[in-house]
Amino acid sequence: MRTCRGDHDIVVIGGGAAGLTAAGIAASFGAKTVLVDRASLGGDCTWTGCVPSKVLLKAAKVAHETRHASRYGLADGAAPVDSRQVLAHVRAVRQGVYEDADAPPIFEAMGVAVRKGRARFADPHTLVVTDEAGACERISSRYFLIATGARPRVAEVEGLDAVGYLTSESVFELEELPRRILVLGAGPIGTELAQAFVRLGVEVTVVHDGPKILPKDDPELTAMLRDALAAEGVHYRPSSRLSRVAREEGGAIRAVVEGEEGATHEVLVDAILVAAGRTPNIEDLDLPRAGIAFSAAGITVDARCRTSAAHVYACGDVTGRYAFTHMAEHMAKVATTHALLRIPAKIDAANVSWCTFTDPELAQVGRSEAELRASGAAFEVYRFPYRKLDRAIVDGTPLGMIKVFATRTTGKILGASLLGAGAGDLACELALAMRNGVSLRQIADTIHPYPTLGLGVRRAADQWYVRKRSRRFVAVLRALVGYRGMLRDFDPDEIV
Repeated sequence: MRTCRGDHDIVVIGGGAAGLTAAGIAASFGAKTVLVDRASLGGDCTWTGCVPSKVLLKAAKVAHETRHASRYGLADGAAPVDSRQVLAHVRAVRQGVYEDADAPPIFEAMGVAVRKGRARFADPHTLVVTDEAGACERISSRYFLIATGARPRVAEVEGLDAVGYLTSESVFELEELPRRILVLGAGPIGTELAQAFVRLGVEVTVVHDGPKILPKDDPELTAMLRDALAAEGVHYRPSSRLSRVAREEGGAIRAVVEGEEGATHEVLVDAILVAAGRTPNIEDLDLPRAGIAFSAAGITVDARCRTSAAHVYACGDVTGRYAFTHMAEHMAKVATTHALLRIPAKIDAANVSWCTFTDPELAQVGRSEAELRASGAAFEVYRFPYRKLDRAIVDGTPLGMIKVFATRTTGKILGASLLGAGAGDLACELALAMRNGVSLRQIADTIHPYPTLGLGVRRAADQWYVRKRSRRFVAVLRALVGYRGMLRDFDPDEIV
């Protein structure tokens, strides 16, 4: 069937990470491009996610380091926190990022036509955009790319609407932080903000329904991280749910938490942050008019980010897959190159990586140990602890572990889990290695600067040599050459 050309080559709906990437790529290809968003460009990453949360985490880390300066031979400081100034700083940095990278004039200079308003499909090749004044514009196009993102999912809790609550979309608009806060959820958002809050002097209680925090990550490493955050003052209520809340006469919120076997606990707080999952933004799009299939999880797409309507693509959080900014950008590249260049690009599902930016950081590349064991894959775990990594020792950050999962025979890397300072950056080397077929042997043979945290990846790779050596081969070698040293086994965490 011949594709309808329309007035434009591609219309991108949503101006977050995926949408901005797609619009920029499309314009660079010479495509007549329209970018539509109902709010300011930048999306969750710039306004309510990655950028403001990392600024807050940095401020919290500076306060924490100042209070514990004796670890570096300095006097501990009082580090008084004025949360009004901290939050103003967060918003100032956020605005700067927007103006430098996301503002409409930047994309208009590329040749992208930017429209602000709500978008809905009128038919498979026509979009209606309604601006704040109620004026409507009909835009037809050959291709469409939906990147409308997702929003916080709010749990059904008795009394929650009455007392009010915060989400990642509203917490950075506070004038000052509350004295006590209950965080509902122990995923990446809840865990990062819990640490930031407690380091800035807030009493933090985290309620989560599972036994572990960050359930998608390595359980050994998440247990280490949880212990570290608990030591800083975060109070955890695992395997629990928030059943009801009510406002007290003095203004405090009384929260009733149900634990295992029906046991209940009451917690007095001043605010509640809901961080328990996300919901795709699809309600206003009128997807059935364009023949686009979807579910509660999001818009259904194939490996090329194509929807059930062959000329419509979807990327990022709106698909319910890979809720990470970097994956939204990756999906946008796949979609635009396939739509506009007809290059059969596919999502690189085998090498997905992510990082939770707590202190220490927690990162994952490829498949986890649990996934590999469930699949029946033959592999070994090669480990190296931060406490034996010289750079971590001198920096005073000895908490952490590098775990690489690879085949014993060839050293092919199947995945990795990392906890420690700079874990997200270390994951980049492993992601590059996995995508390009670089083995542990090749990493072990590569000179890494000393002293760096990156040397820890090479140390983990060194363990492959230790494991691979055959005792029979070494015994024959000793007999032939006459070596007289003791032959011993190495502990998996031992320096090579």
